[in-house]
Amino acid sequence: MSIFSSFRALWTAGRGIVVGMPAMTPESNPLELFQAWYRAAEKSGLFMPEAMALSTASPGGRPSSRMVLLKTADERGFVFFTNYESRKSNELDANPHASLLFHWPILQRQVRVEGRVERVSRDESDAYFQSRSRRSQIGAWASRQSRPLASRADLEEAARAQEAAFRGQDVPLPPHWGGWLVRPERMEFWQGRPFRLHDRLVFVRAGGEAAGGFDEKNRAKWEVERLYP
Repeated sequence: MSIFSSFRALWTAGRGIVVGMPAMTPESNPLELFQAWYRAAEKSGLFMPEAMALSTASPGGRPSSRMVLLKTADERGFVFFTNYESRKSNELDANPHASLLFHWPILQRQVRVEGRVERVSRDESDAYFQSRSRRSQIGAWASRQSRPLASRADLEEAARAQEAAFRGQDVPLPPHWGGWLVRPERMEFWQGRPFRLHDRLVFVRAGGEAAGGFDEKNRAKWEVERLYP
């Protein structure tokens, strides 16, 4: 973190505590609130505000969590990219539900998202893949994510082999790599307040899994309530 970012973080610290949670109605769109909070997190000096905890579960109900990076938050939901042969993807294929957690400690804010998941289109995955650095593209080909690796040297050798294979040409999107979309059915916003009298608002999509993404048509299809902290 740069000196400028550090000063900005110090200036931002605690502002969310003073402001508190805005008033919400059933017509409120939780994605709009998320985007406002996300912009505030970007401006706060916080390192990597796009980092989020992704939790999945096996068909038997055993949960697992890891940090991933948000790439898109739009009217459909939340998109991240990964290896489709990884543990997380295997669990999402078998049990297409996930939860996300954003934590922005400078603002004392958390956002929890729960919903169904689906793979994004091949075109969307390719568009993002082509925006990555060449070395990151090579890494996506070289890594057999979540599988046993005998040594670091083996991984580096795999990267060199892929670099040689694509020398002099653009690196194509691997068949085992792409994006996941989390379509939210429940979103909870937590704002720290003095004396542990925190603010919590939860939005639950009316109709649950049958409902679509965020758009004008579905704007009013949310139930919102305040929870005890």
